[in-house]
Amino acid sequence: MGQPAIQCRPHCTAGCGRILITGDGGLYAELLQNRAFQQVTPKTSAALYAWSAFGGTTLTVVDNTVTSSLSTALPNSLQVQVATNAAGQIGVSNSGYFGINVNPAWTYTGSFYYKVPAGSKAKGQFLAALRSSSGVVLASKSIPLNPSATTWTQVTFSFKPASTPADNNNVFTVTIDGASNAGQTIFFSMFSLFPPTFKNRPNGMRIDLAEALQSTKPGFFRFPGGNNLEGQTIAGRWNWRNTVGPLINRPGRLGDWTYINTDGLGLKEYLDFLEDVGMPSIMAIWSGFSFGGTAPENQMAQYIQEAADQINFVIGDPTKSAAAALRASLGHPAPYPLIAVEVGNEDFEAATTYAAYRWPEIVGNLSAQFPDLQFMATTRVNNPVLKPKPKLYDVHVYQTPTWFAQNSFTYDSFARDGTKYFEGEFAAISTNSSDIYGTTADGRMLWPTMAGSVGEAAFMTGLERNADIVFAASYAPLLQHIDSVQWTPDLISFDAKNIYKSTSFYVQQMFSLNKGDEYLPSTLPTPTGTVFWSVTRRVATNEVLIKISNTHSAAANLTFKLPFNSVSNTGSATVLSGPQTASNTPTAPNTVVPKTSSFAAAKTFTYNVPGFSVHVLSIVAS
Repeated sequence: MGQPAIQCRPHCTAGCGRILITGDGGLYAELLQNRAFQQVTPKTSAALYAWSAFGGTTLTVVDNTVTSSLSTALPNSLQVQVATNAAGQIGVSNSGYFGINVNPAWTYTGSFYYKVPAGSKAKGQFLAALRSSSGVVLASKSIPLNPSATTWTQVTFSFKPASTPADNNNVFTVTIDGASNAGQTIFFSMFSLFPPTFKNRPNGMRIDLAEALQSTKPGFFRFPGGNNLEGQTIAGRWNWRNTVGPLINRPGRLGDWTYINTDGLGLKEYLDFLEDVGMPSIMAIWSGFSFGGTAPENQMAQYIQEAADQINFVIGDPTKSAAAALRASLGHPAPYPLIAVEVGNEDFEAATTYAAYRWPEIVGNLSAQFPDLQFMATTRVNNPVLKPKPKLYDVHVYQTPTWFAQNSFTYDSFARDGTKYFEGEFAAISTNSSDIYGTTADGRMLWPTMAGSVGEAAFMTGLERNADIVFAASYAPLLQHIDSVQWTPDLISFDAKNIYKSTSFYVQQMFSLNKGDEYLPSTLPTPTGTVFWSVTRRVATNEVLIKISNTHSAAANLTFKLPFNSVSNTGSATVLSGPQTASNTPTAPNTVVPKTSSFAAAKTFTYNVPGFSVHVLSIVAS
C-alpha cells in the first residue's frame, strides 16, 4: 500500500528513556531460595520451601522460642536432627531458584551460620557442595565444625566446579558425617551462595541479565518497583530502612506477588547497580496506600519522614542527615543521581485519599525540604485534580497490539501546560481487549509476539513525536522466570542458566540505542493507518534516525525527502521482521532477531517496509 512522502524539518526536543525492575531469583544473583527462612511460619512444612533433608536427618524451621535467633530481623533458624542410625554424608539440600547453574569457569562464594547446643558431641567437618541431580559432587569445600560453637558462628567458603553437569537440576548441600554425629542436633541460619556477579559487586547482580539490560543503554531506572512498593498491608510495605546494612538485619517481607522478598536487593544495591550501568534513577516512595488499607491523615507524618530519610540516603549531605551519613558509612559518601521521585504507584486505586491529603501533604513537605526535586503523581491524569499541580505524571497501560497502534497519537492532544509524562508501564499483553488482565484465557500472550511488538513500536513513535512532554517510557514487566510465571508476557525470560530475549526486548533496544536529541517534524502518519514513523537527529554525529513500524501484513513503500544540503548515499538499516504470531521462546530463542544491513540513501529515497516489521534507519546528513 502506498504512503505519502515524509518531509522532515529540524525541531528541538528531548528523547525517551527506559525502565528496569526485578528482584529475588532474577537480577539479584543469590542462588539459594528461602536462604534465611524469612517471613515463614516455624514448624510447618511450607517453611522448608526449597529445602530438603540429605540422608538421615529431620529438618524443622524453629523460632527463637527454641533457640536464640541470629538477629532480631531473622528470628527463624533450621534445626537439623541427625538420626541415631545415620551413616554416610547427611545434612541439608537447597534446590535454588528452580535449579542452580553450575559453570566450571566460575568460582562460587558462600557462607552460613551454625551453632550447637551446650554439651553437644557434634564433630568433624561440614562439606559444602554443589551436586548434580544424580548426586555427583561437582564442587565442594570442607569446613571444620567447632563443637564449642554454642553461639552463632559464620563460616565462609569458595569452590570451583570441576565439570559441567548435564542440566540445571543441581542442588547445594551442607553435610557432615552421619555416623560420627548420630543423634546430634545442629542449628543453621542465613545460608548464601553467589556466582560471580556483575562488576564483581559483593551481594550483586546476575551477570547475563545485567549485561542484557546494559546492552539497551537505558536512560533511567525506576525502583523499587510498582505494586511491590505498596505492600499487602501497611506494615508489609517496602520500607527502605529494612533493606540496607548487613543482610542479617534485613527481615524481608511478603511481596505483593505473594512470594517472599529477602531484600538482599536493597536500596543501596539498586543504587550501586545504577551506578555500574551508568543510569540515574526514578525512585518511588511509599505514599500511604497498601492493598490492605490506607494510612489515615493523622499518621502520615511518620511516613513522610520515612520518605525524607529515603531521599536523603540517596542525595543527602552526610554532615546534615543521619540517613546520608549511613550511606557514607556504607562506602558511598557522594550522592547518587536522581531524576525524580514518584509518590506511590497506581494511586488511582485510592484516588480520593491521594487527592484529599496524601499527595498534598507528601509533596508539600518534601518539596520544601528538597526544592530541586520533581515529584511525580500516580493517579489518572487530572482525575482527580491534584493540588499542588503535578509537574510529572506516571501513566500505565496494558492493552492489545491494535490499541497501541490506534493510540499512537494519544499525547498529541495533551495540553502543553508545563506538565510532563512518564509512560511508566506499557505492553501489549493480549489480542482480546476483554482479556488484558487475564480474566479469560482468550488472547492472553505467554511471550511477546511480533504483532504486539510492532504495535508497541507504533505507540513509541508517538512518544518520540511528543517527547517535549513525554520525558521517559518503559516496557513492563521486565523479567519472567519460566519456571515461576505469574504475569505474561515479559520483556526477558530466563531460567537458572539461560536468558531469552523477546521480540519486544529488541524493539526496546532498537529505540533506546537510537535516541536522537532533536525531533524532526515530518508528514504525519495516518492515525487510523497501519504504518507509523518518527524522525530524530543526533546532532553530534549528524545522524538522521528514522524509526518505522508496519503493523499490517502488507508491505509499504515510504518516500523520504530530507531537508539537508549533504546526505550520505548509503544508510544503515536495523530491521526486526517476522510473522504476526512469531515469538522468541526457550525452545526457539532466536526466531526473530534484528538484522543490520546497508541501503541506498539520498536526499530523496524510497524505502520498502515489509509487513509486521520494525526498522531503524540511520543516515548521515548535514
